[in-house]
Parts: sequence; structure tokens; C-alpha cells
Amino acid sequence: MRKRFIYLDYAASTPQDAKVQKVMLPFFAREFGNPSSVHQVGQRAKAAVEGAREQVAKFLSCFANEVVFTAGATEANNIAIQGVIKQSSFTKPHVITCVIEHESLLAPIEALEKKGVIEATYIKVGKEGVVNLKDIEKSLQKNTILVSIQYANSEIGTIQPIAEIGKMLRKYKKEDAKRQVVFHSDAVQAALYLDCNVEKLGVDLLTLSSHKIYGPKGAGVLYIRKGSAIEPLFLGGGQEQDMRPGTENVAGIVGMGEAIGEIQNPKTKVQNIRIRQLRDMFIKIIQQRISTAEVTGSLLKRLPNNVHIRFKGVEGKDVVLLLDQKGIAISAGSACSERSQEPSHVLLSMGYTKTEASCAVRITLGKHTKKEEVEKTVKVLEKVIEQLRIKK
Repeated sequence: MRKRFIYLDYAASTPQDAKVQKVMLPFFAREFGNPSSVHQVGQRAKAAVEGAREQVAKFLSCFANEVVFTAGATEANNIAIQGVIKQSSFTKPHVITCVIEHESLLAPIEALEKKGVIEATYIKVGKEGVVNLKDIEKSLQKNTILVSIQYANSEIGTIQPIAEIGKMLRKYKKEDAKRQVVFHSDAVQAALYLDCNVEKLGVDLLTLSSHKIYGPKGAGVLYIRKGSAIEPLFLGGGQEQDMRPGTENVAGIVGMGEAIGEIQNPKTKVQNIRIRQLRDMFIKIIQQRISTAEVTGSLLKRLPNNVHIRFKGVEGKDVVLLLDQKGIAISAGSACSERSQEPSHVLLSMGYTKTEASCAVRITLGKHTKKEEVEKTVKVLEKVIEQLRIKK
């Protein structure tokens, strides 16, 4: 019998919920139709896609035709960034983002900036890992067409003041009708824990990912407020409001719709309270038992499942490997950047040196995490840190 594995890397990916798997199954075989087909088989598939769209729209408090399904968050972020830039009438439009954004957002901005297509401002953060609203306001220019700030950071879990930024930008645009700044937020890590009502947040574009919310991989969403200045990146069929042509991933979309529906289940709020309590217990015990432990980022403005911590004098990747050998899964950063040999750009941007940044690990809890798993992880972690210190 396989030994039970302790999984504490929920920010990288979540296990599919049983209800999600159940609703997806028919669309792998029996309900195989193309949603664009006019016959009954195709129309049943279309009805399933539209049902999922309604579930997402309810979650975001938006219109169903403002929900665009994508292959995931990376694609959604690229459509958001490049699609807004593509439609701009400015010779060299200006984009504002933050230094600790996800790679799927920073990479296209940096590439376009390098080619001279755009100019960009990267808002800095301090040791708390939270942007200052005034820094964004000061960075606005006549040719600013896009502000993109992640709702919650994928590594350190810090929460950004998205609603306040949205309110400021609405006021800014109201003062001059010529100011058409589009506001985008990557809410991939936030969806399970924070209010994603797009009206309250004041966003024009918002990104979601299915596999971060107990749904399947290969499905995501880009919310596009009606009337937003954005063009598609791909041309072809008229699927997804002409914004994302191509035959829809029906099973993935249906699964994502179900996963979104589960977030709205009252039981989820109870689960999140329990997760926060386990996270707080974890941090308290770690700090008591390991003197070199230092939590990075704000403790108050932080996702309830996130423990991002540095152990001075040891390599974070060594900690990850040793814990893996003992049946415990954690990470040294976001899953998309963990293969890189370079220290986290998030920690470097917060003012840590390369040596200091290399000491960090990310532990993220989920709805299946048990108290005894947290307690065992702390005990193993204590021994691993001591073992690595002696070797050094």
C-alpha cells in the first residue's frame, strides 16, 4: 500500500473535487459534440458551456457574455495585456504593473517593452509586499492605457488593494473622458478566499484559473467588461465572443463551472476559517521551534492558506527536496518559476539579497489539509533545518 503523502503545495495546483470529476465525465465520451454544431449533439455541448458561463458570471457578479473561457491563466493574462496594447492608438502606449507580478504577466510586458512597442512602469513594493496606491496614481500618464495589478501574490500570498485602485482609476477617468485606462487584475490565487465581485473591485478585466480552485487543468477565464478597449490575439471562428477562437474545451469548462459553483457553497467559508486557523498554528509553532525562521510579506494582508518563510543559512530548494524524500510536498516558489536556478524575483523586488531570497520556501494549505499533517510537517521541518545547518 502506498504511504500517505502530505501535500502542502495548493498554490501550485489543487486536486480535482469529486463533484467536478463527476460533471466532467459525460463530456469525455457520451456528450462529445462540438458546441458550434447546430444539431442536438452539438447543442447539448453548447448548453453545458453556457451553463458554466452562468456559474462564473454569478461568482463575478457580471453578465454572462462578459465571461471568456481560455486554456488557462497564462493565456488569459496574455490576451488581457497584449489585447489592450494591440488596440491602442498611441504610438507608444504606457503600461503600469507591479514588480512582483506573475511571470505570465511580466514576460509579455517586458518583451513588448524591449521591442520598443510600449513603455512600462513597474511599481515597487517594500518588505510587506504590498503596493502603495499613491505610487500607481503618480505613475499615470497621458498615454497610459493599462494598469495590471495581481489581486494576491502567488508566492508570498500578499493581498493588494484592488478595490481602492479601481476606485482611484474610476475617479481618474471621470475627471477626463479622454483617459481610457483599462484595469486588469490576475485573481488566480484570490478566487478561493477573496471577494471577486467585479463591480466592487472596479476592474475591467480579471483572470481566473480552474486548477487553482479544485477544477481541471487546461481551463481558465478572462472577464472582459462590456465596452473595454481590447482586441483578440487570435483570429478564426467566432467562439467566446470572438475573443478566443477555437473549439471549446467542453469538459474543462464544465469542470471549471462546477468548481466555481463550489466556491459559493457556504461550506467553503467554514473551510477557509479552518484553513486560516491551521496556517496560524503552523506559523506560531515554527517560530517557537526554529529560531532562524522568518515569515516574509505582510501577516495581515495575506491569503489565509499561505506560509512563505525563510530559514536563514539554508537553501530553500534543499529543504524542498529533503521534505519530498520524507513524503511532504512544498515548494521554493511559484510552480511556473521553480525550475529556474535564479532566486525569486518577488523576494529580490522586496529588497532581499540573492542569498536571503534563496532561503525561502512556500507552504500552502488546502481544504484537505489535516491538523496532524501540519504537526508532522513542523516536526520533520525542524529536523531537516537542523540537518542542513550541520552539513553547512
